[in-house]
Amino acid sequence: MSVEETGPHTAATAATSPAAPVALGLRAQLVRFVGIGAVAACVDLGVYQLLLLLGTWAPLAKGISFILGTTTAYVLNRRFTFAASKGGGGKFLGFLLLYGSTFAVNVAVASLVLHLMDAPNVNPPLIASVLSWFVAQACATTINFVVMRWVLFR
Repeated sequence: MSVEETGPHTAATAATSPAAPVALGLRAQLVRFVGIGAVAACVDLGVYQLLLLLGTWAPLAKGISFILGTTTAYVLNRRFTFAASKGGGGKFLGFLLLYGSTFAVNVAVASLVLHLMDAPNVNPPLIASVLSWFVAQACATTINFVVMRWVLFR
C-alpha cells in the first residue's frame, strides 16, 4: 500500500487543495532574507539610477526607488522567506511602519558613524561613507529580520 492510499488525502484531493506554506528554519530564513534583500537593493538602486538618467529630481527618484525596493522585499519575503499565505492589510501596514522606522534608524546610524569618525556629512572620504553605509545597513537589516520573523510573519 502506498502512502497516498493510506493517508486522509488522495492524489486527486491533494491536487485540488491549495498547498500550505512550508515553515522554514532560522538558517533557511536568514539565507532567503539576505538573498531577497540583495534583489530588493538592486531594484532600489536600479530604479534610482534609471530615474536619475531620465532627469528626475533626486529626492523624488530616491523616494520612488525606496518604495519599489521595499515593496519588492515585502512581497518576496512574505512569500518565500516567512511562508505567509494570508495576511492582508494589517501585515502590510506593519511592514510599512517597520520600514519607516528602519529607514530612520539607517539614516541616524550612518550619520552617527560619520560623526564618530569626524567625517563630513557632505563628500565624506570613501572609507567613511562605505563603513557608515555598512554599519547602518547591518542595523536596519537586523531589525527588519527580527521584527518580520517574530512579529509580522510569526
